[in-house]
Formats: sequence, structure tokens, C-alpha cells
Amino acid sequence: MIQIDLTNSEKDHLIEALESYLSDLRYEIADTDSLDYREKLKEKKAALEKALAAIKQT
Repeated sequence: MIQIDLTNSEKDHLIEALESYLSDLRYEIADTDSLDYREKLKEKKAALEKALAAIKQT
């Protein structure tokens, strides 16, 4: 487990950036024709969603 000390402002910016990126990633997954690449993007999305949930809990 990694711990990062962030101010409330930094935390808010990080949450905003992750949410924005995840939104874009959903569109990229939907528009991807390559099955292998789509699976990699889905794995990335799941990891980022897990990280985002952990950040929101702090």
C-alpha cells in the first residue's frame, strides 16, 4: 500500500482529474475495435476506479 499526503485542494483536483479521465476512457473503450486493446483499457479503468474510490474515502 502506498500513502500520499495531499492537501484538501490537491485531493479535490486529483479526484476531478481521475473522474474526467475515466469519463474519456469509457468512450475510448466503446470506440475501440481491437479486443485485446479494449481488455487492457478495461483493466486500466478498473484500477483507476479502485484508486478513485480509495482517495474519496480519505
